[in-house]
Amino acid sequence: MRKADARVRKASKLVTTRRSPRDWPSRYAGWLVYSDAIIIVAVLALFRLTLMPMRVVEVSWEGGMAVPYTGLLFGMALLWLLALSVFDTRDRHIVGSGPLEYARIANSSLAVFAVVVGFAFFLRLDVSRLLLVVALPAGTILLILSRWLWRQWLREQQKKSKYVYRAVVLGEPTKAAHIVTAIQRTPATGYDIVGVVTNGRPAADIRGVPVVGGFTSAIAALDAVDADTVIVAGSAEIDPAVLRRLGWAIADRDANLVVAPELTDVAGPRIHSRAVAGLPLVHVDFPVLDGYRRFIKRAFDIVASGVLIVVMSPLMLGTAIAVRAEGPGPILYRQTRIGRRGRPFGMLKFRSMTPGADDELASLLDLQGTAAQPLHKVIDDPRITRVGRVIRKHSIDELPQLFNVFAGRMSLVGPRPQREAEVKLYDAAAERRLLVKPGMSGLWQVSGRSALGWEDALRLDLYYVENWSFMQDLQILFRTFKAVLAPGDGAR
Repeated sequence: MRKADARVRKASKLVTTRRSPRDWPSRYAGWLVYSDAIIIVAVLALFRLTLMPMRVVEVSWEGGMAVPYTGLLFGMALLWLLALSVFDTRDRHIVGSGPLEYARIANSSLAVFAVVVGFAFFLRLDVSRLLLVVALPAGTILLILSRWLWRQWLREQQKKSKYVYRAVVLGEPTKAAHIVTAIQRTPATGYDIVGVVTNGRPAADIRGVPVVGGFTSAIAALDAVDADTVIVAGSAEIDPAVLRRLGWAIADRDANLVVAPELTDVAGPRIHSRAVAGLPLVHVDFPVLDGYRRFIKRAFDIVASGVLIVVMSPLMLGTAIAVRAEGPGPILYRQTRIGRRGRPFGMLKFRSMTPGADDELASLLDLQGTAAQPLHKVIDDPRITRVGRVIRKHSIDELPQLFNVFAGRMSLVGPRPQREAEVKLYDAAAERRLLVKPGMSGLWQVSGRSALGWEDALRLDLYYVENWSFMQDLQILFRTFKAVLAPGDGAR
């Protein structure tokens, strides 16, 4: 007890000035309300001024009163804002992270579309079709774009420790270390870990985070470091009765209680809570990419890759000329990679290395000591040509893979396709990468690319496989576009 008290007294000296108030989530949600309202009103007003004939001033139905068209649009704006609230698009648990926020915006807009169509059909209202096929989709896109811009701003603030939850992790040292490591390795999570509460004889800090108390002094430690969130990592000493009392004390302080289940890399949509006999049981859905989901993904790949092939054809022609002008050798490089279910296929790229570069790979990997790792990347690769360095930095060398996507051997988004020698080094976990088609882009490509080690790349690929969603694919493609335009140090 004395040691715990001493740690609490020491923790009180660690408090730094709070850079954002405790109510920042509600304030942030309030800003989103204003932002959404401005966008909806602007879209509908622009629609009225540009696409609607000015002679149309009212809308009516059989046996009913005539309503000004402006009044109809005003009612639709209110309905749209109400739908955004009903679908919890500003819920503090989803704003700022993950594709769920965007999916709820799309679902709420679809609900507005259904309601308007229903009223127009049953009341026989003469509603302009352009309102449904132009204004609503445009407004939805702008709402999602605005949320993305807000998210970028929020992440920049959180990198400065503003607009974050000051959190204390409570649990056994090993479990607490796992939580701390997972949060620290991901920038702008919204959590600033300011202390660890644990029992036994822990070190002075865990992963650089100070130990600020024991289980019996958890609340005192929470107050000492001015934390507003407790993340329970788990311990045999924390039984339901202890956790319930802890929850009461946290509620009295208007703080947050977060229980971290022993699940890793599971996305929110796969987790469902259900109360059974007073127990908040967590149900985890298994990933399914079959049926209509596979059809949607394949249809999107065909349409998007076909459009990109046409749009990018001048750039591909120019790249082919540049590769040929630099020296002898084939323009296209074809290499056997392993696809879905372990089936090999010929992956196409623009040649960015000297002819015969594959023959030098083994010796270069041995030289840098990475031949036994299933991520064959050569640091400062001497085989890359001058043109190759430019097209690799901006991922132009990968454009011919669009033909692989169109043919169905790859997808626009998926795990990185690897060589047979790399696949032979897979363990049971890594083999799950082969459950889906490899992709031109993926989570690891937009999260560091060559700067990532094998363990981080595998973790991101498995997360994608276990948590696939169409909205996540769109988010990754958007981040890919951003990474190609402004490549970081990880682009090689």
